[in-house]
Amino acid sequence: MKNAYKEIIKPVLVLTCICLVVSALLAYVNTVTSPIITEAEQKAAQEAMSEVLSEADSFEQLALDSVPERVNEVYRAKNGSGYVFMLTTKGYGGDMKLICGIKSDGTIEACKTLSHSETSGLGSKTAEDPYRNQYCGKTADTLTEVDSISGATISSVAYKNAIDDAFKAFNAAKGAEDYE
Repeated sequence: MKNAYKEIIKPVLVLTCICLVVSALLAYVNTVTSPIITEAEQKAAQEAMSEVLSEADSFEQLALDSVPERVNEVYRAKNGSGYVFMLTTKGYGGDMKLICGIKSDGTIEACKTLSHSETSGLGSKTAEDPYRNQYCGKTADTLTEVDSISGATISSVAYKNAIDDAFKAFNAAKGAEDYE
């Protein structure tokens, strides 16, 4: 019986105590860092929104009933300069998170890739200036003028479809504004 305690019970008790201590430490670290991480994410989101819609003074989130699936969040500039759309689309390598600023006249001021997992050197080119700058000044009617990236058609089309959905959400937001 003494042998069973040394070989089985004691190691199980020691490992259980170690797991409890480590779990408690992880929970404590999470409670300390979680507000800091949330604040940093909100600050980065505000900076990105200001980057894609530079004339905006501040933003308010809109709760729209009917927006396309790729549109996660819609923000309206409080000074009426336009709207910002947080988008998620499925590229070749996985999800692409985008942000698009559309001025109140219906033209894109800027688009930006927030994160992606596209193939380096091909699909990742959608996050670079030569590609994303094609969208600047485009409207829903001129979106077809944007050229796809050769060799990265899936990623390019996914990006363009997300921006097209931003225009659909823009129309929904403008329509909701008309009823206010």
